[in-house]
Amino acid sequence: MLNILYRRRSIRKYKPQKLDTATVQQLLKAALLSPSSRGFQPWQFIVVEDTELLDQLALAKKGSGFIKNAALGIVILADPATSDVWVEDAAIAATILHLTAESLGLGSCWIQIRERYLETESCEEYVRRILGIPENLKVASIISMGYPDQSKPPYSDQDLKFEKIHLNMYGSKFE
Repeated sequence: MLNILYRRRSIRKYKPQKLDTATVQQLLKAALLSPSSRGFQPWQFIVVEDTELLDQLALAKKGSGFIKNAALGIVILADPATSDVWVEDAAIAATILHLTAESLGLGSCWIQIRERYLETESCEEYVRRILGIPENLKVASIISMGYPDQSKPPYSDQDLKFEKIHLNMYGSKFE
């Protein structure tokens, strides 16, 4: 697991290669196996492979244009009526998707939608309108995925900020 965490980087450039059905199935199984508070599983997922829809999602917020070249985007939804910690559960699912993508040799990048705004509407309203998402579901994020067309060096131990770890009490250095 640590090897995957060291290697996983946000990838925003993708090769023009589609994902095979078996790979997409593995990603979806991983998402459905994501832990959730009290096992309530408030999340749902929309897999977007259609290039026209990916082009529209590229306009969902500033800085999300790279999704138009991704093989797919997975939109992470959650139902607040199912769980009071739907935000956390959706974030866990997104993280599981990132780690699974890395384990499969894919690149991925998180596109934050919740609490982000365009000039005329919220990013959530925009995505809801494009994909026909019902009002009772919240749009948390979109994870772009595809075969990477860029490489980034993995993290190293020198990148780890151990000063952010405390032992027993805040301010007590962990050594």
